[in-house]
Amino acid sequence: MPSRRIWLEVALNGPWSRAKQPRIPVAVREIVAEGIACVRAGAAIVHVHPYDEATGRQKDDPGIYAAIIEGIRAEADAIVYPTLPFEAAATLPAPARFAAVEALAQRGLLEWSVVDPGTVNISDYAELAAGREGIVYANPESHIRQGLALAARHGFVPSYAIYEPGFTRLGAALARTVPGLRPPVYRFMFSTGFTFGFPPEPFGLDAHLRLLEREAPGAPWMIAGLAVDVLPLVPEAVRRGGHVRVGLEDAPFGSQRSNVEWVEAAVAAIRAAGGEPATVAEVRAAL
Repeated sequence: MPSRRIWLEVALNGPWSRAKQPRIPVAVREIVAEGIACVRAGAAIVHVHPYDEATGRQKDDPGIYAAIIEGIRAEADAIVYPTLPFEAAATLPAPARFAAVEALAQRGLLEWSVVDPGTVNISDYAELAAGREGIVYANPESHIRQGLALAARHGFVPSYAIYEPGFTRLGAALARTVPGLRPPVYRFMFSTGFTFGFPPEPFGLDAHLRLLEREAPGAPWMIAGLAVDVLPLVPEAVRRGGHVRVGLEDAPFGSQRSNVEWVEAAVAAIRAAGGEPATVAEVRAAL
């Protein structure tokens, strides 16, 4: 029997800066080089956050994104997709929040993009114990509708980060209102370092899947997270028909593994569970 094809995504850096995740790539040349290396190691999908090299902070500039996307694709065929402004998200109007996404879509550079269907507190256990507040990751409904409208207009796939079960319910309900929308990918976000959602254990995956089957039967899904190692959950994900994301955006802070090493470990886990990493052509065909 042929091995089941498992989509493997790598999230290269996230919004953390090197203060929390010292091995993340920041400069465009670093992001491009790591993206290419990860694709060659088995990833078909690459998720990136753009940085201002001078400040070391996220900078959602379509020019930086374009240089990254085009740089990776010049050497390795992959789905490469952007994020959204993370800080001060609640204060931005929806068109401004998605300005870089729209600019990239107009240039024909997008196959996927982030549309996160809900708002959540992201609080670190260690910082809570020290009396420091976490952040609110805000995605007002107007922002979600803006992202889905752009996805339908330009034909890219919405990538839903599902931090809490209600994200699935709202995301599925809104997706049903948008004619011509391609099926969203539901990415279940687990954590051990943060307080949101479920820990990376089978009972949490089971709860997500039972709800997904009710709200969006047959929808594609992945396991991922923040401040977490999801590799122990890979056998269950493969068995139940899901896909996998790893990388330094998702890894526990201070990770000693590089992005390439996370991809290599995920490939080994997928194969040990009876799967095989999908090619980018197979991912595109499935959607």
